[in-house]
Amino acid sequence: MSAVPVDTRDASAGIGASVRRKEDYRFLTGAGQYTDDVQLAGQTYAVFVRSPHAHARIGGYRLDAARAVPGVVGIFTGDDIKAAGIGGLPCGWLITGADGQPMKEPPHPILAIDTVRYVGDHVAMVVAETLSAAREAAERVEVDYTPLDAVVSPEQAVAAGAPSVHDIAPDNRCYVWTLGDRAATDAGFAKAAHVTTLTFVNNRLIPNAIEPRAAVAAYSRADESYTLYVANQNPHVERLLMAAFVLGIPEHKLRVIAPDVGGGFGSKIFLYAEETALVWASKQLNRPIKWTAERAEAFLSDAHGRDHATTAELALDADGKFLAMRVHTKANLGAYLSTFSSCVPTILYATLLAGQYATPAIFCEVTGVFTHTSPVDAYRGAGRPEATYVVERLVETAARETGIDPAELRRRNFIKTFPYQTPVALCYDTGDYTASLDRALQLADVAGFPARREAAKQRGMLRGLGFSCYIEACGLAPSNIAGQLGARAGLFEAGEVRVHPTGKVTVFTGSHSHGQGHETTFSQIVADRLGIGIDDVDVVHGDTGRVPFGMGTYGSRSLAVGGTALMKALDKVVAKSRKIAAHMLEAAEDDIEFDAGKFTVAGTDRSLPFAQIALSAYVPHNYPLETLEPGLDETAFYDPTNFTFPAGSHICEVEVDPQTGQTEIVAMTAVDDFGNIVNPMIVEGQVHGGLAQGIGQALLEGCVYDPESGQLVTGSYMDYAMPRADDLPDFQVATTCTPCTHNPLGVKGCGEAGAIGSPAAVINAITDAIGVLHLEMPATAERVWQALQQRQQTSAPAGA
Repeated sequence: MSAVPVDTRDASAGIGASVRRKEDYRFLTGAGQYTDDVQLAGQTYAVFVRSPHAHARIGGYRLDAARAVPGVVGIFTGDDIKAAGIGGLPCGWLITGADGQPMKEPPHPILAIDTVRYVGDHVAMVVAETLSAAREAAERVEVDYTPLDAVVSPEQAVAAGAPSVHDIAPDNRCYVWTLGDRAATDAGFAKAAHVTTLTFVNNRLIPNAIEPRAAVAAYSRADESYTLYVANQNPHVERLLMAAFVLGIPEHKLRVIAPDVGGGFGSKIFLYAEETALVWASKQLNRPIKWTAERAEAFLSDAHGRDHATTAELALDADGKFLAMRVHTKANLGAYLSTFSSCVPTILYATLLAGQYATPAIFCEVTGVFTHTSPVDAYRGAGRPEATYVVERLVETAARETGIDPAELRRRNFIKTFPYQTPVALCYDTGDYTASLDRALQLADVAGFPARREAAKQRGMLRGLGFSCYIEACGLAPSNIAGQLGARAGLFEAGEVRVHPTGKVTVFTGSHSHGQGHETTFSQIVADRLGIGIDDVDVVHGDTGRVPFGMGTYGSRSLAVGGTALMKALDKVVAKSRKIAAHMLEAAEDDIEFDAGKFTVAGTDRSLPFAQIALSAYVPHNYPLETLEPGLDETAFYDPTNFTFPAGSHICEVEVDPQTGQTEIVAMTAVDDFGNIVNPMIVEGQVHGGLAQGIGQALLEGCVYDPESGQLVTGSYMDYAMPRADDLPDFQVATTCTPCTHNPLGVKGCGEAGAIGSPAAVINAITDAIGVLHLEMPATAERVWQALQQRQQTSAPAGA
């Protein structure tokens, strides 16, 4: 792709142009404002005392030594929360099990009451005049613990006699949920010529945004209102859940401001205990309170991602056509249900198991399991990477077992006709999967791979090639269907377009940016529609006091849903402006054309610029007051009619040193169909970032808990390996385009694609290189070396 960037002042800087990001100047010059930059008058500082045990009873607290530290203004424990009658953190999605019963929903207190259930659980909050005083006092808080047995994996948790995480779920099962036609799937397997079976773990990940979570809460006795500054991806949802469902305060009395956010990847979607405790305590102390997570706290308390244990089967006929797929997954939910955790391994996972293939029958059973670990929730891709990994590992393995070329096997089974109703609920509106695969094969020079493999062999190295053809569902929709599936919130988006008297525009969007470049892309949309300059558009987001409403940003929904809401508001602005122009030009409204920022009487040279119409709206001396109100400010809500379905083909080429097991990714090619693209440069950056995260999961990242004690073994960067620049190749990226059919922009979403398609491609390449059918993620050098040794003991040398 590698588009040449365009300056924002360029007249061609509309939809489709690689406009330089407007927001980057303030970020690069240190002028951004993140939550930790917020300083309020009289501000105090909070430190949380966290459980050192994965499972223990709390017998009591000894707080005198902590209270004696100079500067301490308050210490709060679960006893205070219980006495105040504060509710627990809610889960935003109700899953109904296969037995018709609702999922088990144990209380999730904002400070532990009586029992701690994972290492890092919130036990007490210390508030002091300075951060150092709060830290010192927190170290002096003494808690009487009675340690109990713990379980950290789904297999442990559902074993007979395992300790229960919650009394409400004595067998640790939150739900057993199914999707698909079991009988039809079994029938497909009964007539199969070949069945491929894999059992594997989708490794648990710890999100690591550049900016840790942070919050500043303040209470005003003057009007009994609260203000919360918080690093969060959806401030309106944060306000709704916290006010209405936990603290019981009027929603309009809580203003949530999410300023600049340094990365989220899903980990900042949720309502967390810390900010909720801060808001409540700010009234108790009548002082603003600030908390910024230490990196070690983030490892312990941020919601983790993935963590599935799966057995999957694919049935094929003698010609390699897919007949059926059967999937059984145990999903680790952690100690509590996080905000959207229940839907990630169900609605966002099983519905994508068709992938790009016309598999006639699919059945999936998911068991959600409580363990004594940090809660697990959405992480970049949220269910879609897990589904793609299941599908693409099965397909690649089936190709090797049947001797069919991996690309050819995929081609034989691609969906060719759209719209296509999958057997797992979703209906794909459009796509061209063959075009993406063909382009990827060309860019990756797959035809030249045998020669490269032979050259590597001559150097004593092993070369492998892996494919992954993914699809994802973005822009969760529509609200009424989601509600039937258990969503406890709407999935619409809101946008306001406020035209000022000079023709400049301020946009208020319910979407939220945490690094994606929304201030640029939304400005491009507005500028393109109204025919004005990008620098004449300001974008406001992340403030419930200024934005009408919104559901935030996640699931690659910003342009498809938030952008469409703005387009609907822009249509209203243009429609009203056309009426004003018709009056001023003394013409019929139907004769007024609008293009390139001018209203023109059709077939004439009589026209008025948009800025003059805007001025007339606010200085209505020549204005149809009998039919129109003054002003030019329009709001729209958009509830999508379907998901969007980005898709693509990723091809990974690796070289493995058989002496050490060290893997080098020598080439990574990604060809994606994102529909119409507003800013190619930003899309390319999003794909690069996603590929880095996916490669990190495949090669390096893996959260590990000690199975006996429940301690987090990978609790810092010393033990949790993040991808660095030298772990990554130069990416080759390109796009194809089948526009989305049900939003006016024709966009599909791009933010998660790289992380969805790449893990399977990397593992497929490594297993191809070393001659095994399966290897667990992360494919560390030790794990690869061990697989090579085992292979050499049981068969011919790798590469033979």
